Amino acid sequence: MEDSKKVMLTEEGYNKLVEKLNYLKSVRRIEIAERLKAAIALGDLSENSEYDDAKNEQAFLEGEIQDLEAKVRNSHIIQAGVGDVVQMGSKVRVKDVEFDEEETFMLVGSTEADPDEGKISNESPLGQALLGQKSGSSITVKAPAGNIQYEILEIMS
Repeated sequence: MEDSKKVMLTEEGYNKLVEKLNYLKSVRRIEIAERLKAAIALGDLSENSEYDDAKNEQAFLEGEIQDLEAKVRNSHIIQAGVGDVVQMGSKVRVKDVEFDEEETFMLVGSTEADPDEGKISNESPLGQALLGQKSGSSITVKAPAGNIQYEILEIMS
């Protein structure tokens, strides 16, 4: 990951990232170190699959820790959107015009996006279409399945 790229996070997302980083550094590192010690105690490292597995897991863990550290270091906390225009951190209630279904989304950075939790990235087609819009606006989202019409019903903080 580029060190200079800003990572857009809500305060909740930032806290989760820091919590995960702390867990990996304080708990997972120790667990893997213990596995390595146990594998080394088995002797001959040239044919020791336990040792190889533990070393691979350690390398993967260290890569993940570096990635999270860079994200925390380059994070930009977005405040919950306030006002009548959709912005990062805004919760938006929309209606799919074709199916007459309502959904609520929160606009977040790509690191924090989780469509199952209603958190959509500002980089997604829907996120891009919502940014800067006002309540009552109609938007068209170009999706792989075709264009989807939404009406913005409400912008919540």
